[in-house]
Formats: sequence, C-alpha cells, structure tokens
Amino acid sequence: MSTPVVSIAYHSGYGHTAVLAEAVRAGAVEAGAEVHLIKVDEITDEQWETLDRSDAIVFGSPTYMGTASGAFHVFAEASSKRWFGQDWKDKLAAGFTNSGSKSGDKLHTLQFFQILAGQHGMHWVNLGLHPGWNSSEASEHDLNRLGVFAGAAAQTNVDEGPEAVHKADIATAEHLGRRVTETARTFTRGRAAA
Repeated sequence: MSTPVVSIAYHSGYGHTAVLAEAVRAGAVEAGAEVHLIKVDEITDEQWETLDRSDAIVFGSPTYMGTASGAFHVFAEASSKRWFGQDWKDKLAAGFTNSGSKSGDKLHTLQFFQILAGQHGMHWVNLGLHPGWNSSEASEHDLNRLGVFAGAAAQTNVDEGPEAVHKADIATAEHLGRRVTETARTFTRGRAAA
C-alpha cells in the first residue's frame, strides 16, 4: 500500500501559524505520511507540482480581519489554474488557523478554506473531535479547547511570539495531521479496491 502524500500549504505572518503547520506535519508523519510543508508566499513551480501529486492538502493561515491572510488569498487565486483542469478533484482537504482572540472569526477562515476546497472538487476532512474546555471538569489543556469542528483553531495573545502558541492547540493540530493521513490511507485503499 502506498504512503499517503500530505502537503501543508500555509502562510504565517508572525510565526504562530508556522508552529501549527509543524504540528500538523508531526501528526501526519507519526501516522505514516510523506509530508511537504509549502509556504504559499514563497511557492515554486516544483511545489505546485507537489500539491498536484498530493493525496491531501491542508490549508493554513492566520485569521486577519476575519479571513485568511492576503498572502493566502493570492495563493488561492493562483490555484485557479488547477481549477480549470480540475487537477485537485477528489483530493482531501483540511485546514487550520490562529488568531489573537478566542473567536476572532476563525470559523470564517476555515469556511473560506472549505469553499476553496469545494471549488476544486476536494473532500473536506473535519477535526473529528468533541469540543474541550466546556464543562466544570474540563480544562484549557483539552484537545479542541476552542470548540471548533471544521478544522484546527488556535488562539495566541497578540503581544506574545510563536513560543506562546498553546500546547493544547499544538496537540489539536497534531491530531488533525493524523486524521488527514488516516483518511487519505482509507481513500487510497478504497481506490485500489475499486
């Protein structure tokens, strides 16, 4: 059985989202994937080809002004070349984001990723976790502590650097990497059996 190829296409303005990208990578590697980190603001032709041959693409961006960063939007628009040929059709997609506020309109960024994936004909992989930190016995150290279902969401104070990304948010991003890899493996087996 072939190894799933997972690419993480992300932008990180101040390093917080890069921490999450590394966490998604670690989870995917742990689950047995071949993983490629691709900074969308520095993307090369070779990296576009890597995305084309990937089984899954995980989108990541900070949430700025209620949506993905401008650099990520430039990448999304450039992906229209793949849209014309439906080059990413039936690949898996997932996403992660970080903002300074507990909500910060992170859901809108994840929905932007979902729509981008839908336009490409991709299949969205959600987080697959119940919300954490929502009872008197729960804690801020729970997985999915912010209670987001669409993807991995993180909150980091605006006056702190990447080292302050919450450990539970890192663990949630690692979970997403494992889940995407396991889902890609299931899809690959299904295609082989068909």
